[in-house]
Amino acid sequence: MKKLLFNSASSIVGMIWLLFEHQTFNPISLKGSEFLKFYLIVLLGFYASMIIQKLSGSKIPKSTFYFLIFILFLGVVKLIKGLVLAKPVRYLVMLLITECIMIYGYNLNINNKK
Repeated sequence: MKKLLFNSASSIVGMIWLLFEHQTFNPISLKGSEFLKFYLIVLLGFYASMIIQKLSGSKIPKSTFYFLIFILFLGVVKLIKGLVLAKPVRYLVMLLITECIMIYGYNLNINNKK
């Protein structure tokens, strides 16, 4: 339970930032640069929590994969919205590619341990 809360801390911080900065809980409604700020807060916070868990020697829980997929899904939804509205999505595409590489590396790490 403690690890689950530790993994979700970045999402909680991102939602608090979203509430205080934009008075909403809907990150999809944000404009491009504001969404990227939110997305980077969540993404970097989550990766920092993974690194801290890895360095502390504790085992990374399987729920981590689901958090990674949720963050990726959020970015893909915003990417689709940006493409439909013909907005520039270069930075989001780069972040999503990086995230896909990280998910692939996470899966390789998990599969190699088995």
